[in-house]
Formats: sequence, C-alpha cells, structure tokens
Amino acid sequence: MKKSIGKRLVKSFLLIIIITVTIIGAFLVFGFKQFYYNTIENELENRLIVSMDSYNKFYSDKTIEELLIEDTDLLWGHISAEVQVLDPEGYVLMDTIGAISDEPVETSDLTSARSGSLASWVGNSKYADEMIMAITGPLRNNRGDTIGYLRFISSMDEANSAILKTSLTILLLSFLVILVTTFVSFLLANSIVKPIKELTTVANKMADGQYKVRSTVNTDDELGQLSATLNTMAEEILKKEQIKNDFISSISHELRTPLTSIKGWAVVLKSAKEDEKELLEDGLTIIENESDRLAKMVEELLDFSRYISGRIQLEKDTFNIVDICNDVAKQMKPRAESNKVDFHIEIEDTKELIIGDENRIRQLLINLLDNAIKFTSEKGWVKFTAHNEDGQFVMLVSDNGLGISKEELSHVKEKFYKGKHSNSHSGLGLSISDEIAKLHGGNLEIFSEENIGTTVKVTIPVITEVEEL
Repeated sequence: MKKSIGKRLVKSFLLIIIITVTIIGAFLVFGFKQFYYNTIENELENRLIVSMDSYNKFYSDKTIEELLIEDTDLLWGHISAEVQVLDPEGYVLMDTIGAISDEPVETSDLTSARSGSLASWVGNSKYADEMIMAITGPLRNNRGDTIGYLRFISSMDEANSAILKTSLTILLLSFLVILVTTFVSFLLANSIVKPIKELTTVANKMADGQYKVRSTVNTDDELGQLSATLNTMAEEILKKEQIKNDFISSISHELRTPLTSIKGWAVVLKSAKEDEKELLEDGLTIIENESDRLAKMVEELLDFSRYISGRIQLEKDTFNIVDICNDVAKQMKPRAESNKVDFHIEIEDTKELIIGDENRIRQLLINLLDNAIKFTSEKGWVKFTAHNEDGQFVMLVSDNGLGISKEELSHVKEKFYKGKHSNSHSGLGLSISDEIAKLHGGNLEIFSEENIGTTVKVTIPVITEVEEL
C-alpha cells in the first residue's frame, strides 16, 4: 500500500518539532545547570577572597599551627559551607565538620591554588554520599611563603535537586508542546491532503471519461491553480469531443451523399435502355463528379491524418510561386463563373522563388479560393491578389460573402471545426491550409466580419538574391 502523503507530512512535522524541542530543552537544562553551578561557585569564591583578605590583614605573621590554635572565627565563622585548612602538602589539618582524612587532597582546585589561581572542582565526596563543589586559596605569610591552603566546600544536593525539578518541568512542557503540535500537524496536513484527495478523485473520474465532473478546490495557491487547470482541461476536452462528434456526423453525411447519388444513378443506368444516350451521359457525369468529390474528401482525411501524426513530408524544390498563383487562378475561374461570382485577379508579374512543395501550395490556394467562392452569393465578388512585401510573398483571398462571426473566427482553423452555415463541410480545409503555411515557414491569418466579407492572408518567405546565388 502506498504511503499517505498526510502521514509523511505529519511525520516530517513531528521530526522537525521533536528535534527542535530536544535541542531547546537541552540548551535550557544546560543553561540552568550552569546558572546554579556558577552561582554557588561565585558565592564560594567571594567568601574565600574575603577570608583570605582577613588572613592577610590579621594573621599573616603566624604559622599554620598558631593559626589553628587561635580563635579564627574571623576567617570562617561567617561561612555556612564546610571549611578545611590544608598544609602545603595537601593534608587536612582542620575541617569544620570534623572529617579529617589520612590521604592528601589531590583535586584540581588545589592544583590551581598552587599555581596562584582560583578554580572550582566538582565531584563526589570521599566521606559522604553526595556531590560537592570545592574552591581553594593559598595562605601566604608576610614573607610571601605559602604556609597552607584554605578550602571551602559546598554540597550540590540542593542545586542538583533544583536542576532535576527544572529538567522535569522542561520535559513536561516539551511533551505538551509535542502533543499540541502533533494535533496542529494533523490539522495542517489534512488541510493540504484534503484538496489533493479531491483533485485525485476528480482526475480519476476524468480519466474514466467523466468530463462533466468539476473540482471545487478554490484556494489561492498551486492546488487552486491545478484545480482550475483540471476544470479548463475538462471543458476543452468536452469542446473537442463535441467538435469530433460533429465532424463524424458531418463527414458521415458528406460521404453518404455522394455514395447515395452514385448508387442511385448506378441503379438508373442499370435499367436504362440503349437508345437513352442523354440519360447515360448525365448519369455517368454525375457519377464522375460525385466520385471526384468523394475522392477529395478522402484525400482531405488522409492529409489531416498525416499532419496530426507528423508523417507529412514535403517534396521540396525551388519554384516560382507567381506561376502557381496564375495557374490556380485560371483553374478556379470557371468555378467562379458557374457560381455567378465576379472573380478579380491581381497577381504581380514578377519572379518570386520559394523553397517548398509546389503541390501543397497549390492545394492551399485551391482550398482558400474554393471556400471564398462557396460562401459568396450570386453577383458577389472574390478577389485574389499576390505580391512581394519586404521579402515575404503575400497572397490575399478576399470576398464579400457571408463572413464569419467573432465567436466562430477564433475556431475556424481548429481541427474538426465545422461552421454553422449549411455550406460548411468537413472542417478540415482551413486546418490543413494552416498546416501547409506553417510547414513552409509562413503563416495564415483570417480577418472577417459577419455579413460583410472575409479576407485570408497567407505569407510565405521568398528566396533573397544572396540565397539564390
């Protein structure tokens, strides 16, 4: 089973929180410990300095033995801590609690005192089950000789007990922080996972073909953008599906019409008599025309299939595009006359060379002129102009026909799009023409106003003199 992103988020949050709380807790415990220990150390050191100053003022002319015999309350009577007097070798000569050992003191505080500095030592007491802190200072007579050492000792039990309580309090607070943040982490993770689950559900339904379902995630972040993108994608798919269905319906009708005509005339001709020559000629002519129309539609479908699959290959060569324009104009003129449409031709008499597929350019122009004539009513006009414009060969096909509405204009070059007019057929002509222009490094633009007319502009780059050479 796949791991839930919510669980991974919660684990990540908790890991970060636990590490953070642990580090902060450790620093706090260490800080409190240092605070307590430094407080005791400073107190012992200050009292030791006061006692040593008193010794220097009042007892520096005495030996260590005389110092112990006389009343020395001035030195340590005011001290609540344990006080020891050591001889120069470190043996305890006097202890205020009577704990005198046969072994010399060898702790670091005495070592520091011998070197002339004051430093504390923390360790376990030899004669009691407790931790102590000791600090030692030298006793020097008025001649500067060290006659012994004064050592102050304090129990650390109270300090350690306070540190333990503080540590337990910090531990409890850390536990409460982790509990609260765990709850908050679940809420935060759920706020992220919930819209993701909804998007996943919507995406699965769309993958199953339910394109009418919509995501309701409406957040101002990446998930909201993804939700909007999914909804837009579904709408586009529905539009494409509708266009595809309309295309299938249209092409089925378009294919059925010539087939019905061909079959009908075949039946008529089959039963025709030998002396009905006119009927035979008419029937065969209709069958031929319908066969040509059917072949053209099949060819358009094949071209379209090649274009969308990227298998189209141009048979490129260098040719004069002006000649192609003149040939196509002559070819389409009878068609315009049969539709009672005025056909105006303005093609500049120059030599304009391009590199491309001559037949595809011819196909493009026939598609555009055929559309213009088809959508122009009787006594209307179609104009075909071609000229060089700044190194680009521009071909314009204009008419004063039905025009295209603003709503349709943005879709007419889309694959499968079929206009609302009854003369509209497969919806592939303009799409294929646009692809041909792009394959030749040019572009196709359409300008139109409903009930006024349409102009299609095709631009193809020509060969410059340098390139020609």
